[in-house]
Amino acid sequence: MATRKWDHTNIPDQNGRVVIVSGATSGLGKEAAQVLAGKGATVVLAIRNREKGNKVAEEIKQSHPEASIEVRELDLASLNTVRTFVKGFKNQYDRLDLLINNAGVMMCPYAKTEDGFEIQMGVNHLGHFALTGLLMPQLKKTEGSRIVATSSIAHRQGDINFDDLNWEERDYKTGQAYGDSKIANLYFAYELARKLVGNPEAPLVTAAHPGWTSTDLQRHSTFFKILNPIFGQSVERGTLPTLRAATDENAQPGDYFGPAGFMEMKGYPTVVDSNERSKDKEKARRLWAMSEELTGIQYNI
Repeated sequence: MATRKWDHTNIPDQNGRVVIVSGATSGLGKEAAQVLAGKGATVVLAIRNREKGNKVAEEIKQSHPEASIEVRELDLASLNTVRTFVKGFKNQYDRLDLLINNAGVMMCPYAKTEDGFEIQMGVNHLGHFALTGLLMPQLKKTEGSRIVATSSIAHRQGDINFDDLNWEERDYKTGQAYGDSKIANLYFAYELARKLVGNPEAPLVTAAHPGWTSTDLQRHSTFFKILNPIFGQSVERGTLPTLRAATDENAQPGDYFGPAGFMEMKGYPTVVDSNERSKDKEKARRLWAMSEELTGIQYNI
């Protein structure tokens, strides 16, 4: 599988399918939305800034005049906004074929979400945890549905301090906090896949990472600004692991897709392996229980 050059031409027809992409105003999310819309899917751009979302929708329409695109506001830093988004979506759609949990913040200054969560864990993990849980009824009643969690090479530095999840007792290290949020994405994907085993209505749960891809997400890091031109791959190539995780008909529950090249930084997408810490079932269960408590969202599975 590692040598197969999988790209968007491998994506099957998406007509009749309803897709939500969070964080679709730039980078990976925007590219995934454009490709899937071009394949015939009805794509809901779940975005924080409606003006930017409308602009992206217009751009996609220019490339694919027949595309079905809708813009809906979603701020993952606000659980109330997450609930409002889901309520509006359910009022309009009776199915959900694909949920791509793509939105995120990276290595930003210390801040908290509306609900008091450290911003990177709050947006990257807890917001998506709530979103997925609230959308689970739509996913379960849609045959062949799928959930994609977006992680990162940075999960390798993740080591969650469960006693200080919001960095209230420690000096804030934004890179560590980002790594923590990205290993949390894998704990979530792997634990959800385990919980759904044997459920005939269960959506398929996969995960992906983009390798070293040059995106606006890295705007807070001088390190990435300097080295992106040397090591970074294009957004078009970096989105392929997400698209493969979202559409590959041979994907299995818990599969993790990333670039096949050196250190998984570049290359065509294939199934890759995450680090041993990300496979710690006890930590995954602990994070799941904490996420339910913090968000107030119980999964009906």
